[in-house]
Amino acid sequence: MSITDPLDVFRAESQELLERIEEGLLDLERRPDDGEVIARVFRALHTLKGSGAMFGFDALASFTHHCESAFDRVRKREAAATPRLIEAVLAALDHMRALAQRPDATAEGGEILLTNLRQAMDDEGSTNTHPPSSKTWRIFFSLPTDCLINGTRPLALLDDLRNLGEAEIVAVTSKIPDLAQLTPTECHLAWDVLLASSEPKSAIEDVFLFVISDMVLEIEDVTDRGDTLSTAPPQSDSPAEPEKFETRTTMAAQTVRVPASRLDELLDQVGELMIAQSRLKQASAASADSNLRSVVEEIERLASVLRDSMMFVRMVPISQLFGRFRRLIHDLALETGKQIEFAAEGETTELDKTVIERLADPLIHLIRNAADHGLESAADRLAAGKAQTGRITLSARQVGAEVIITVGDDGRGIDRARVRAKAEELRMITPGAQLSDHDIYQLITKPGFSTAAKISNLSGRGVGMDVVKRTIEGLRGTLELSSTPGAGSLVDLRIPLTLAIIEGLLVRVGDGRYVIPLSCVEECIELSPELDMRSTGRCFVTLRDCLVPLLRLRELFAIENPPDPHQKIVVVSTGAERVGLAVDQILGHHQTVIKPLSRFHTNVEMFSGATILGDGSVALILDVMHLVAEGQKQEGQLRAAG
Repeated sequence: MSITDPLDVFRAESQELLERIEEGLLDLERRPDDGEVIARVFRALHTLKGSGAMFGFDALASFTHHCESAFDRVRKREAAATPRLIEAVLAALDHMRALAQRPDATAEGGEILLTNLRQAMDDEGSTNTHPPSSKTWRIFFSLPTDCLINGTRPLALLDDLRNLGEAEIVAVTSKIPDLAQLTPTECHLAWDVLLASSEPKSAIEDVFLFVISDMVLEIEDVTDRGDTLSTAPPQSDSPAEPEKFETRTTMAAQTVRVPASRLDELLDQVGELMIAQSRLKQASAASADSNLRSVVEEIERLASVLRDSMMFVRMVPISQLFGRFRRLIHDLALETGKQIEFAAEGETTELDKTVIERLADPLIHLIRNAADHGLESAADRLAAGKAQTGRITLSARQVGAEVIITVGDDGRGIDRARVRAKAEELRMITPGAQLSDHDIYQLITKPGFSTAAKISNLSGRGVGMDVVKRTIEGLRGTLELSSTPGAGSLVDLRIPLTLAIIEGLLVRVGDGRYVIPLSCVEECIELSPELDMRSTGRCFVTLRDCLVPLLRLRELFAIENPPDPHQKIVVVSTGAERVGLAVDQILGHHQTVIKPLSRFHTNVEMFSGATILGDGSVALILDVMHLVAEGQKQEGQLRAAG
């Protein structure tokens, strides 16, 4: 996407406005009388309509005008934000999204939506019989001197203020220069306004919506101070009672919109720089030139700062992802007929934008499952002694180099016996097999597994959880299920902060070098002769009175040359268990720039990518989850053969 294309800029901004409108409408479901939220929705609709007309999206502007008019009535307290009105505008948003993609689109197909909107406004309950009390506002504002050249009309702004209530206006002339220095196209006036109005403060701010970034504006509630319109300050060469105004300048946001592809390209170049820096460092290690080493150390420092800055630019708050699910919960409540409350926690947690984009679909699956399978109907909840409104919680927290995202509900929990019976029916397990709760719950993530009694729009086709698990593992993450009967279920997703540059532990196995993600590593110990049982496949070692499965990478990778006399064990965590990886040598910490494997190696699941070392050679990055799974598979084959 070229950021210089005005239509692309409009589409990006229109999506932000539509998300803002949707968020406000969902807030109004809980607080229908919140004037600030009503004004926010109206302001976004007004901006969307104006921007659409400016960029040639006439169908969007025309359609949005009807929703804006409806909320103008709500804003003026001529109508209430009823549930039916909110539902009608939410439905209209989906049509607006389609119209925002094509400037040549027509408004066909929106007639039914507009009919529903008009009917919602005509409901008997839409009239507000409790208008808000009037307040007195003191407003001081001045515009930039070039506002007239840019098309701003101060008189129109003053007329808009008069439309909000009874106003008295005083022009402040203290900054007008002498006649000899006066330029007719420059504005040097300021205005002091006393306004009696029942509108909220946000309605006053709406008057200055398109000029607020460059002006001086101060709005003060003086109702409790007892000011009346008759006490408006007289015209003078300076603002009356200047001590009452603590004016502030709102500067335009110093931001630049950059296509995501440009950031990806820049990160790739930073990765190449890190590789070149590593090679330079290794080459300089053999030199006795102290000046060269000093320069190399400075380059290493600058490259590290650049890498951290680049990673920071790619990090976005997870609220950008969580905010999408409020509408999903709203629609699921209507579809299932259940009362559902949604709570989000840890929304300021940051994650790489690429990771966030790939998490959307898995989280949708999990939330839909929680609504359909997890939460009971209102009657069943009351019979169980619960509140009739179910609760779905989405939370995020950072732990080291990972983010843990949890989807939880307070529903019936997972029926362990039912899952086991279904697994036996599908011949996934043998009848009577001894399985832990963890193993039982993991069966839910197997392809084709479903306990739904009937197929619905939400579930029952045996797809979903296996897709979720594959996607999470594709992100080098893990998925864990837990449940308490009658109290609800939890799904924990452990996701790495970024997929581009990771901290790794460089190890040697035979002549090959490999990188283990440092986020998986718990500890490193020496494999002493007493611990080394010299058996094939997996065995166990005792670490602090605990048995830990041991996976010999030499045997897994079919390395024939003899092992080093003093092997090491790298203890890693797969989320569900701890596993020891036997290696020949631990080479140390390594800043790992991840390079994807070629399409010819897509089926090699034990490796998640590769990296280039300082000497120019390639090291494979181990995918710990798949590595352990492959080890278990080989062990099973050896036992069967034996």
